[in-house]
Amino acid sequence: MVGFFVMAILWSIIGMVPFDVAIKKVFAEPALNYGPTIIYIAFGSWFGRVLVDSGIAVGISAATNKVGKKRPLIAAVLVALVTCLIFVSAYGVGSAIAIGVILLPILLSVGLPRDLALSIFTLSIGAAMYLNVVLYNQVKAFFPKSVYGGRYLQFGICALAVQMLAVMIFLFIHRKKIDPSHADENLAIIGATDNADDVKKVPAIAFLVPLIPVIMNMAFKWDAIPALVLGTLVAMLLTGQFKNYKKAMDFMNSTIKQSISDIAGLIMFLMALTMFSGAASIDAERFRPMIAAILPHSTLVLCLAVGILSPLALFRGPFHIWGAGAATAAVLAGTGLFSDAFMLPLMYTATLFAVSTDITQSWNVWGLEYMKVESRDFLRLGIPVMWIVCIINELLVYHFFG
Repeated sequence: MVGFFVMAILWSIIGMVPFDVAIKKVFAEPALNYGPTIIYIAFGSWFGRVLVDSGIAVGISAATNKVGKKRPLIAAVLVALVTCLIFVSAYGVGSAIAIGVILLPILLSVGLPRDLALSIFTLSIGAAMYLNVVLYNQVKAFFPKSVYGGRYLQFGICALAVQMLAVMIFLFIHRKKIDPSHADENLAIIGATDNADDVKKVPAIAFLVPLIPVIMNMAFKWDAIPALVLGTLVAMLLTGQFKNYKKAMDFMNSTIKQSISDIAGLIMFLMALTMFSGAASIDAERFRPMIAAILPHSTLVLCLAVGILSPLALFRGPFHIWGAGAATAAVLAGTGLFSDAFMLPLMYTATLFAVSTDITQSWNVWGLEYMKVESRDFLRLGIPVMWIVCIINELLVYHFFG
């Protein structure tokens, strides 16, 4: 947050932006114009918190454990699919921890080694982020004309399917590492027990709740906010939160407070990011001739180049939007050489390479510590998978938007 705010000041000075213009176009208008997106993030965070606190997310996990207990490979596949399903709507390190402490011990209990279990978990979260409205609206800070819906959702579903198929193949390739005889040892190492059977019971129909916002958008063209509110209310209804007035009010108050607390730092970070983006977009005109000369004008070549070079998103590199890639995205968006509808998935796909397997991603860092996994092992397993996925999905970007 502080870094982007300082960079906004520096870029304004370096670009010789007049003081009154900088006050209006760098520090005021970008933050004010980003307000509607903050509302999307707030409602998305609330929906994710309700999924966790109502017991729906944990209930899905427990059902998965029972179904796959006798078939380790099937169990691992189910956990991956359940993780993806939950994080289509849930978001944030808090949700990742709340779900991880349930799902990761399940993976260990059926015999997966710790490093493989963690990679399956984080790769599945990364796949879900293609459809996650909270993360999408963060990226939209750079590409404000892009729209969550229609063609983007078609791309997002295909990209998610590609990554989850890669996870399935990855699991099949490493199936010989699954050894139930090591389950107790691995559970003891992380200080966990396989307690998914002891969780609160929720009706099976509630397992479909995480899909409600996506379905309402695709089928009825609903905006994300009413779709998220509907999903939240249905989740509360199906899990008995409306049995009496006091219980409903207490649950709503607690989940709202926690969900806003979850994103408080994120909101201020995004405010600073939009200020930097405002300065970069003003300066971008100065870079336009140089960028136009070196940047491929073919969208196919650009998609292939970003796919092949996608490991540059790792360690907050130049293709990671929440890292050095902020400058890349801001300058490219400011030149106007390509549409926002094309640029958002182009940069987002590379960023999700890092979200899925980078050791600087918040929930990945937690996972490494919780699962007692070495960083090099985590990177060794995840990078090859995500590199292939990223190249394929960048070709999908070309197919849908190029």
